[in-house]
Amino acid sequence: MKRIGLILAALLIIGYGAFEARRLIAGPEIVILSPKDGSATSTTPLVISGIAQNISFLTVNDNPSYTDEQGRFSVVLSPPQGYAIFTVQATDRFGRKASASVSITVLNFCPVKS
Repeated sequence: MKRIGLILAALLIIGYGAFEARRLIAGPEIVILSPKDGSATSTTPLVISGIAQNISFLTVNDNPSYTDEQGRFSVVLSPPQGYAIFTVQATDRFGRKASASVSITVLNFCPVKS
């Protein structure tokens, strides 16, 4: 009976450790929330925002950026008119990398449908 209790306790500790390590094993994750990929806008400056998890370093278009405690980031950029690609890259503490990109079209006006 004592042996079964020790085995169950060991399995519980190992299971909990594996559950907590899942984020470290998964590596960095990036989700760009706005702007939506393929969208068009006539407003500048433009806010790039999203969520980055399991990271130690974050860049937006090769410029350092920061997250809050929940992993949210927000960067204000002024892209030129035309087609623009924004790339968010992250590195975790083990050197693993992840990136996400979004492309938009910056117009000098927005046509109004009649």
